[in-house]
Amino acid sequence: MPWESAMRLPETDRGTRIALIYALVAERLSTYYEHGQWPTEAQGASLFADWLSRSKRSLPIADRRHLSALSDQMARQIAESLSREAGLFTAHEMMESLDPNYHSEIGGSLMLECERVLDSGLAA
Repeated sequence: MPWESAMRLPETDRGTRIALIYALVAERLSTYYEHGQWPTEAQGASLFADWLSRSKRSLPIADRRHLSALSDQMARQIAESLSREAGLFTAHEMMESLDPNYHSEIGGSLMLECERVLDSGLAA
């Protein structure tokens, strides 16, 4: 999968959390559009643990589950607001933009939305 080799986590805790939400939203949308299923919160938290371990980092399970829930909410909102064709395109753009050499205006906009989701999720 593209995110395995391409995902570079930022050095800050906040940046890491935003990047993790973004990557899992991309993964959730791809899974939804390819298989018609949403990954569970536990599956998301497990993916986070895998991604973090590659960079020798970790987050407590409660934090991983919370970020997984935030990514689920965001992915479902995106899917509800787009046609299937637009959703497929968005999922593709997000997966491609996990590569730091790939520039995507959609990816940049959604990264800002992930930041907003993190901020609102932390306040809740």
